[in-house]
Amino acid sequence: MTQAGRQGSPRKSSGRKGPERNSAGSAGRGAPSPRGGGFGAGQRDFSKGGDRPYKAPKPREERFVDPDESPAPQTGRPAAGDWKSGAKPAARKPGARKPGAGKTPGTPGALKPKPRSAAAKAYGTRAFGGERFGQNLGAVRKPSRKRGPSGPVPQSELHDADGVRLQKVMAQAGVASRRVCEEMIAEGRVEVDGQVVTELGVRVDPKTSVIHVDGLRIQLDESLVYMVFNKPKGVVSTMEDPDGRPCISDFVRNTHGERLFHVGRLDVATEGLLLLTNDGELANRLTHPSYEVPKTYLVQVRGPFPQGIGAQLKAGVELEDGIASVDSFRLVDSTPGHVLIEVVLHSGKNRIVRRLFDAVGFPVLRLVRVKVGPIGLGDQRQGSIRNLGKQEVGHLLASVGL
Repeated sequence: MTQAGRQGSPRKSSGRKGPERNSAGSAGRGAPSPRGGGFGAGQRDFSKGGDRPYKAPKPREERFVDPDESPAPQTGRPAAGDWKSGAKPAARKPGARKPGAGKTPGTPGALKPKPRSAAAKAYGTRAFGGERFGQNLGAVRKPSRKRGPSGPVPQSELHDADGVRLQKVMAQAGVASRRVCEEMIAEGRVEVDGQVVTELGVRVDPKTSVIHVDGLRIQLDESLVYMVFNKPKGVVSTMEDPDGRPCISDFVRNTHGERLFHVGRLDVATEGLLLLTNDGELANRLTHPSYEVPKTYLVQVRGPFPQGIGAQLKAGVELEDGIASVDSFRLVDSTPGHVLIEVVLHSGKNRIVRRLFDAVGFPVLRLVRVKVGPIGLGDQRQGSIRNLGKQEVGHLLASVGL
């Protein structure tokens, strides 16, 4: 193809002829602009469809990087939340928006760690902390944080050559792992027969030794049963009833073959917590008046309830068998026509709560026992029975000096 043909080729043509462009450029030099402005040397009239002027791109703004933060690793993937790449922003943690969330702990501006509670500082690892059922009642008393007793203790008297290592007995009873049990022994938190043990090599007889951890007694006799029964209204507090009325045995599935005792009694119309066990010594102590085990009741009476009645019940009310009183009195709720009251007392006399409120002129409409000693009813369903946790058993035994 000739030179002229190449110039006229549609592929190489830009749609503007060279001579016209040159003539327009030469003719337009120095001519007035249609918009009122003049063209200088080398300028073009862009209003007639000429070439666009070159504009330099704006510099991209760099993201501010905190020098205290560690740079993110370069993985080659688009950054989270990049609108050009279309990537979705990564899900943030709940505390990621807080100032200083990404900084190393201890550096200026970093988040401060949450302080440990007083209970965690005092008790460390809790005895029976791995239980999945039962209420968490903590330790009976604050354990000693010293690495041993203040004076020399002849612990050889507690050592039984034919026995089992103390930390192994504790671990088998569910206190904690064997390593944690060793730490408890070294910290002076374990007592054997009333004597603090700090040596790890002590062997004991599980059948005869009495072991306490933070004041909680470890019950090593697996044949003993401890239960809580939420008694409904209309059930008699006996294991058998000659008249055929509903009784406790209708709700108990005694798979152990042991005879169970009901600790105390609740009249037919009273609902709530009733302890069941085959531990005769515990049952006797819980019902004996000398141990003064507190019992908590919710009492519903007709309102309005005047002021001064609570103080009168705490001071003492004359009954047919002597003066009786409550340990504490608290108004829980008040609705038109009804009042809900919480009372705590340690007396075990028959129908004592009903007789007290009858004496002050407010007969009981509904009565529910919600707590005996450290054991509470909680949200247990009415008519159901549950086994106590080992920590709850320890608190119950400690409340009566066992």
